[in-house]
Amino acid sequence: QNKIKAGISFGGADNSISILSNHLEYSRQFGGKLSADLKLTSLSQSGNGISRFNLSDVYLTANYAASEMVRFTAGVKIPLNSANTEHDDIPLPMDYQSSLGTFDLLLGFGFAIQKLQLAVALQQPLTQNENVFIAANSPAEVLQEFQSTNKFQRSGDVLLRLSYPLALGEKLTLTPSVLPIFHLANDKYTDENDIEREIEGSQGLTLNANAFLDYNLTETSALQLGVGLPLVVRDARPDGLTRSFLASLEYRFRF
Repeated sequence: QNKIKAGISFGGADNSISILSNHLEYSRQFGGKLSADLKLTSLSQSGNGISRFNLSDVYLTANYAASEMVRFTAGVKIPLNSANTEHDDIPLPMDYQSSLGTFDLLLGFGFAIQKLQLAVALQQPLTQNENVFIAANSPAEVLQEFQSTNKFQRSGDVLLRLSYPLALGEKLTLTPSVLPIFHLANDKYTDENDIEREIEGSQGLTLNANAFLDYNLTETSALQLGVGLPLVVRDARPDGLTRSFLASLEYRFRF
């Protein structure tokens, strides 16, 4: 009825920034159909002479299994900061923020057709953050090429994950997947003249390829190795979430 997950991931972000993220998650099963998840995340970023580490978000979700093949999810993402971190009293762009700083609604629907697994989800910000970065006003020359995100207004995302698990023995499973994410509208910011502007090219599709290798250590514990990289990216990615590659390791324990 209980499951704990702990994981770490490493990747490359835009603008020569490396990231190291961590998560800790607890899941509880309530009967045969209902479960709930609580997840805590943190993020470290380094590059261009700037290093930052901070807590990111708390995810709280409820899951309902309508059948063995159909599952619904609803929840929220609660930010642990307002995306207004500074370095030496200099406001930083979203690329160095550990959270989007938004309170988000999460809705998901998953179903299976034999071994083929499909999931559709919406992540919609209900609030916006307090970032104040304006590239033209930054005294740090290295930051003047970044996208301004003062009074940043982020749009929502719709994603579709398509997965197909392949058993490689009694203990090993390989799951390749594709993950298209569509950003619903151009994001916005307010420039140094207090004029609100759209960030052209921030709307559109990102297509990611992923693969997960699961190894069952015992009946109650397992390891998962994951890798991912983007195949298609948007022209503008002001939220700092794009990764040139990502590798992750997660430990799971059921009790």
